[in-house]
Amino acid sequence: QRVRHKSTVHYATRPDLPKLAYRKVKGKSPGVVFLPGFASNMGGKKAEALEEFCQSLGHSYLRFDYTGCGSSEGEIVDGTVGTWKRDVLYVLDELVEGPQILVGSSMGGWLMCLAAIARPERTAAMVGISTAADHFVTVYNTLPIEVRKEIEEKGQWVVPTKHNEEGSITFTTEFLKEAEQHCVLQSPIPVTCPVRLIHGMKDQDVPWHVSMQLAERVLSNDVDVILRKHGQHRMAEKEDIKLIVYTIDDLIDKLTTLV
Repeated sequence: QRVRHKSTVHYATRPDLPKLAYRKVKGKSPGVVFLPGFASNMGGKKAEALEEFCQSLGHSYLRFDYTGCGSSEGEIVDGTVGTWKRDVLYVLDELVEGPQILVGSSMGGWLMCLAAIARPERTAAMVGISTAADHFVTVYNTLPIEVRKEIEEKGQWVVPTKHNEEGSITFTTEFLKEAEQHCVLQSPIPVTCPVRLIHGMKDQDVPWHVSMQLAERVLSNDVDVILRKHGQHRMAEKEDIKLIVYTIDDLIDKLTTLV
């Protein structure tokens, strides 16, 4: 048994933009790129487990932190969906070679869709985990009109959450307006690669029907939605990770036997 070394953090210097922190394992194609969730980072259980798996298979793997998150430069308060989409496109354009399987967790699943639309030739397949496509915008738009008026007067929307110490996330109205420009569920999504969407039916943050909507919207014929009856939003239990790994393994098989 060869000892596998964990990747080290590198920093990508971008002209006029904050440095992006990333970890990369070299290997065969297709590579795997992991896109974390909102305010999350590349050190989570799923991101770590996928690195081990890709190393064992000998495929390349990259995980990174968005601008203002984890070890990357910048402030999260200045981040927008557009900022983070630009980060993903930079990774695809500059930090990896050849076609990639994009694995997006929560908001990372939304960014994965945006990246696949913008870089179809780099996107070999998509794996969404608790995909939060359009989610902030959808939730905001379902609030009663008087609540929205109040938020617009204050200029910010405070949303309770169990995922951070503060117990809430604050979105500015500018953030929401900007996010609206990146919504994907309103019309057909010009994505033709294989798509796998894994979602927990006990997800309290992003309802599983978001994955169903996304499945209907993508033009690809090769689309599977996998629902876990007891799955939570995080999808970081041992069995969840096994399912994610199995799904990626199956896609790599499919993509490499097509050649």
